[in-house]
Amino acid sequence: MLLDLDPTRPRVTPTDAATLVLLRDGTGGIEVFCVERNQKSRFMGGALVFPGGKVDAEDGSATWDNVVLPARSRIAALADTPVLQRALAIAACRESLEEAAILPVDGALTHAEALRLRQTLTTSVEAFRAALLARGLLIDLASLVPFARWVTPAAEARRFDARFFMLRAPSGQDGAHDEHETMSSVWARPADVLARWDSGHIQLAPPTHHTLWTLSRLATVDDALTLAETLPLAPIEPHLVDCDGTIALALPGDPAHPQAERIIEGQTRYVHRNEQWRPEGASH
Repeated sequence: MLLDLDPTRPRVTPTDAATLVLLRDGTGGIEVFCVERNQKSRFMGGALVFPGGKVDAEDGSATWDNVVLPARSRIAALADTPVLQRALAIAACRESLEEAAILPVDGALTHAEALRLRQTLTTSVEAFRAALLARGLLIDLASLVPFARWVTPAAEARRFDARFFMLRAPSGQDGAHDEHETMSSVWARPADVLARWDSGHIQLAPPTHHTLWTLSRLATVDDALTLAETLPLAPIEPHLVDCDGTIALALPGDPAHPQAERIIEGQTRYVHRNEQWRPEGASH
């Protein structure tokens, strides 16, 4: 099921998290970088996801001051404090390097160099920052475009308040999974990923599915980044409901959701059918 849902458990406070949707223009249109989570992962094990993870305490440290460029002002809509706002962007870049070997910087960075930087990060954050300083590189937080905020349902044991960013993948950085948290990776057209999901070959969580659905309707990375600048950044927290003998995750705007106003386009709920969360409209 990917999620461990129990409506009777006490509500858990979500952990701040960040996700980076890496995009490039391919011969057949937009391509997105996806990684397969380790089957042993406690949260969404085996699912195909975008690189991301929780915000670490170190992400909010002032010691990043001399190795990062400021984030976009739009990030203010994702968190209440400047410290958390920047920490979210740093976490997105750090997780991208860890899980995808892709890092936005203000200079050129080859695939091999990105892999070496990832190795320093596995040693320690201090070693990673030292390597950036030695190369004269700054992490380009301004290249991240905020576009969504998804909160894990209250019925889940492990909850995250995940802020989603889009990024045009830097030239020369091909991407590579880490073979620890992520076991495989692929650049693919969103429509092709959705086709694999529809045939039952992969698992997608609702936020991943909806993001891919949104991207599948666009032609270029420029189109995606332009759209991202206009999308609402209000929290999307699915609500667990009963539905036709199974369960569903109702989204804001669905009749079964406490929030009447829609936040995103598309179907208003994800219904659990045949071990997948499938988008559907509300039944009447």
